[in-house]
Amino acid sequence: MAATYWVKSLLVIFLTVHFANGLYFHMGETEKKCFIEEIPDETMVIGKYKTQLYDENVRDFLPSSPGIGMHVEVKDPNLKVILSKYYSSEGRFTFTSHSPGEHLICLHSNSTRWSLWAGGKLRIHLDIQVGEHTNDYKEIATKDKLTELQLRVRQLLDQVEQISKEQNYQRFREERFRQTSESTNQRVLWWALGQTLILLVTGFWQMRHLKGFFEAKKLV
Repeated sequence: MAATYWVKSLLVIFLTVHFANGLYFHMGETEKKCFIEEIPDETMVIGKYKTQLYDENVRDFLPSSPGIGMHVEVKDPNLKVILSKYYSSEGRFTFTSHSPGEHLICLHSNSTRWSLWAGGKLRIHLDIQVGEHTNDYKEIATKDKLTELQLRVRQLLDQVEQISKEQNYQRFREERFRQTSESTNQRVLWWALGQTLILLVTGFWQMRHLKGFFEAKKLV
């Protein structure tokens, strides 16, 4: 059972490492879209995007939309801005994480002219690649003059390194979750002790009050 558990865990990590987020979404004139990406520390991230305007004449999105600018902002888990830059209608942005955790990636258009004739519709295609997926192995093979076997070994080494980073990140998450659980349990314990103390003090005060009342009425 233990061996099966570890095999499943490694499989989940492997699939997580090799998953690239490709999606598209629609954006309004003053709208900002943000995405959360869980990234290990010291990991390179490359985001590629492309904008498409809606043409009401053909009732479809155009292949490209020149003249439309995009602003990309990236914040680390401590909400520190690590990237804030304006780009053209199509391009890519790159950053390296320095702390593990949830990174916030936000995009919004820096132009409003398109909303006048595009019916307020703008489609953004976004592809986020993390870790060893950011490497262009064809370029690496050409630059370093690697054989097919050497290139494959290089890919495997990069994958092992990324899996190690993912495992370290999972341990970091478990440690953070354990600290949160311990803190919550401690607060619950102190709250229960506080309630018990309040009940004891209230009961003692009621007994003293009743005793004084009976003595004043000369019932005891």
